[in-house]
Amino acid sequence: MVDYIVLQKEDFSDFKIGDFPYDPDHSAMGEYHYYPPKGYRGNWYSNLADYGLKGPMWLIVKDGNQKAMESQVMELVRPWAWNMLVTGNESWDDYILEADIKMLNSNIQSGLAFRYQNSRCFYGVCFEEGKIKAIMRNHEDYVELVSESFVLQKDKKYSVKVIGKDNNFSVYIDDKLVLEFNDNTYATGKVAIFAKGPTQFSNLSVSCTKESYEKLLQKKNQEALALEEERKKYPQPKLWKTIDLKDFGAGRNIRFGDLTGDGQCDVIIAQCQKRVFKDRYGHISCLTAFDLEGNIIWQIGEPNPEHGYISADLPFQIADIDMDGKNEVIVSIDFKLMILEGSTGKVKMSIDTPISDDPMETLYSGVPFDQYAFDHVNVDCIRICNFTGKEKPTDILIKDRYNRLWAYDNQLQFLWKYHDGITGHFPFTKDINGDGKEEMVVGYNLVDSNGKKIWTLPVETDHTDEILIGPLDPTKDEDIIGMVSGDEGFILCDLEGKILLKELIGHAQRISAGNFRPEEKGYEIAITTYWGSQGIVMIYNGKGERLYSFEPGTDGNMITPVNWTGDGQDLILLNGNVEKGGMIDGYGRRVVTFPDDGHPDLCAEVIDLTGDCREEIVLWDKEKMYIYTQDNEISQEKICDKEKYPHYNGSNYRGEFSWHKKG
Repeated sequence: MVDYIVLQKEDFSDFKIGDFPYDPDHSAMGEYHYYPPKGYRGNWYSNLADYGLKGPMWLIVKDGNQKAMESQVMELVRPWAWNMLVTGNESWDDYILEADIKMLNSNIQSGLAFRYQNSRCFYGVCFEEGKIKAIMRNHEDYVELVSESFVLQKDKKYSVKVIGKDNNFSVYIDDKLVLEFNDNTYATGKVAIFAKGPTQFSNLSVSCTKESYEKLLQKKNQEALALEEERKKYPQPKLWKTIDLKDFGAGRNIRFGDLTGDGQCDVIIAQCQKRVFKDRYGHISCLTAFDLEGNIIWQIGEPNPEHGYISADLPFQIADIDMDGKNEVIVSIDFKLMILEGSTGKVKMSIDTPISDDPMETLYSGVPFDQYAFDHVNVDCIRICNFTGKEKPTDILIKDRYNRLWAYDNQLQFLWKYHDGITGHFPFTKDINGDGKEEMVVGYNLVDSNGKKIWTLPVETDHTDEILIGPLDPTKDEDIIGMVSGDEGFILCDLEGKILLKELIGHAQRISAGNFRPEEKGYEIAITTYWGSQGIVMIYNGKGERLYSFEPGTDGNMITPVNWTGDGQDLILLNGNVEKGGMIDGYGRRVVTFPDDGHPDLCAEVIDLTGDCREEIVLWDKEKMYIYTQDNEISQEKICDKEKYPHYNGSNYRGEFSWHKKG
């Protein structure tokens, strides 16, 4: 007789009747905030984010004398996103998955996922179209491996069992063998329940043979020991400073720069009021400048912590806009574009924002109620650029939410307007042709320094979330453009507008590049998803070949490159959470974790604040800020400095990069 070990058993008895935790606003906060739903989730997590939903995705209900988990989602904005609840361990290989399934709508698809990699890559067994099917999903590919006709009896609870051994799988319904198949796509993985309509799941268990269990334990112990040894190679976080944000704290709308001219970095935080519709017309209501000791340098507006959170950029930057050696603050408040003195916040120069007089039919996206809400443009973000060929960037680019951009020089003299297609969130500017002036990649377009379009990528839908340009491919002499464009996926193209790679990976949300695998040539690219199948992290080489992917089970993964060791390697920051966050290497190993010291984990930023070329991690929420540095000293003043995104262009939609400095 074979001995079986239970890896996990779930009857949902430890859950209270009610909603499985979810974001009631179905908001974009999780794009760049660690924003898990509040409430007890047990061993489960949801991988679905969809702004079209109105309520919970799952309910804990009573089914007779026991409890069950019931799916609620009938329709999604993205049909390739499935409503799933996930549990288990990614190292599980040979196991038996069992659960009771009660279809409350016999016309929809429902089932169990196994050897689950992420919400777009797994095996499944499901009831669908009058059949019992074994399927395999690999991103956009949906493969029916084997199926048999099956007549569902209404209100009947079916006992479903899947046995996996190596590449061989057997499926039983009520202890009767119904399907067998062989496939070697996925060797290990978690488990999940999924449904496209009301379905109840109960009495789930995962078990394996004693032999498999001992192999699993041995593997886990080896992995734990290897990870412990790997972590010893890296300095761990040491708390450097804490700052009380009093009543002026906010989410991830923050800028860093020297405001007083003392050579030390200062901070500005913006609070906002949301006008008219959700986050479409964010208006800065309070701007607070402070130093790293928490002393307020100046403040504009009235602080109110209730105005702290928004899932969009706000229009303010810190830059030496007049090239006098002192930083100014460039900001838009109350339909004014202003240049403020950095040390006092006093207005040095101001103009009205443009009149919004374009016909509505020319505005492509993001205008609620088919009418722009204000006479003047409500500025969505600001970027400091070099369109006029000065020694450094001093021109000012402003943008509305998704449609139009206006360029000004450092005297606030109008240069040009650009209005052609969906802009996306935050343009990228760089001198591509070597004429001393910057070109602009905005949306799917390359635009010259005079605001004239050079080329457009043949991409039809969605908008660009983040862009970067740099020496990604070690086999090419010129820069490569990388972008993530929502449902259009991950795109690499050359400087002439030729697409080199376009991969549909779900709603591609964030992108970064760095030296994540120092033993490999060139740079690696990290990408994460959000809307639909959220929270998948993927790592590619510079040619666009996927090296690794995993699903941490949480949102708010920044994937920012971190020059943590100073030796040339970059780590990847996920978020500040003690259990789910920290920094991973290019193989997905969580080699640096944050201490359990009560620090906030809503927001995270990477910046060198101590001046030793290594970067600190800033964690904050509306109430407090913690800053961590390394717990070891370095033997020389600088080891390996990096070219990073300039601080004068802060944004929540930056394609972050970490290049080796030339020379």
